[in-house]
Amino acid sequence: MSESLKIQSRSGSILSFGELLLRICPDAEGEWLNNNLLPFYVGGAELNVATALVIWGLPSKYFTALPDNGLSAQIKKFLQNKGIDTSAIHTGGKRIGLYFLTKGQDLKHDALIYDRADSAFAGLKPGVIDWDKVLGGVSWFHFSAICPAISQNVADVCKEVLEAAEKKGITISVDMNYRSKLWQYGKSPIEVMPGLVKYCDIIMGNVWAAEIMLDIPVIPNVHESGLKSIYLKESLKTSESIIKQYSKCKAVANTFRFDATDNVKYYTTLYTDNHFYNSNEYETGKVTDKVGSGDCFMAGLIYGFYNNLEPLETLEFATAAAFEKLFIKGDATSQTVTEIKKAIK
Repeated sequence: MSESLKIQSRSGSILSFGELLLRICPDAEGEWLNNNLLPFYVGGAELNVATALVIWGLPSKYFTALPDNGLSAQIKKFLQNKGIDTSAIHTGGKRIGLYFLTKGQDLKHDALIYDRADSAFAGLKPGVIDWDKVLGGVSWFHFSAICPAISQNVADVCKEVLEAAEKKGITISVDMNYRSKLWQYGKSPIEVMPGLVKYCDIIMGNVWAAEIMLDIPVIPNVHESGLKSIYLKESLKTSESIIKQYSKCKAVANTFRFDATDNVKYYTTLYTDNHFYNSNEYETGKVTDKVGSGDCFMAGLIYGFYNNLEPLETLEFATAAAFEKLFIKGDATSQTVTEIKKAIK
């Protein structure tokens, strides 16, 4: 394992920070109206990470904000029954955030509708949370680019907790997942994300997210060739640029999922300690649920680094976990470590 990323104490918990959301899933044909049935899942990018980690036997803690009502109490109990430490959850605010996603679709275009304005998490402000208490016993802190996309106040809260985590010597990771329907409060990602990414030890995303959020360019018309070798070259270039620009960063991971046709192709890369690794390539013509695959990959990275696995072993585990999530209904994986290891090519 990379000496620079070894976790000093494996007894510490992994805190995932983000908004809990209920995903409502109407079918494309509108049969939910006739059947009076609207399926839902409890999710949110960071909760998906926390859920995977606890299934894989790691001490998983979760921070979000929920209103003080019976529904929140039921959700907390639901998470506790999974084994997730909910002691850090902040109580306050008006409501739980929702999003509607047409069954079988991914988080793009008109299939996605957000309903999270004035949610408890969106209402967070700096100076409210006792981060010293929340971060007690924590050795790893994880968040995503979805959080600072919600509002200026939440972006400021992100900076506040990142500063607190850095002072405690906590390992910090970020998933640079880009949501074009967020970032509506007058700031672009490039104005916010560099100031947060500078605290991170591990940065995960893809080359296009790095371009949008960190102003690290991708060659024009990169899609025209469709060549894996070109994508890998861009991944290496992006990774080297991130490491150079952000001195605290010790590892950069990129995912590539192509699903414009009936077949889904998936592979990933990892750059750490001046070594570039790329995973086996996976392909399928049948997908159950695209939501949460990237979150599962992030959780796999954390699992590998936390357990001091070798970089390629970490990458292959995370990649297989993410690919297998495509065949699981819901926002988070339900597979064990053993099941994922059997699925590695």
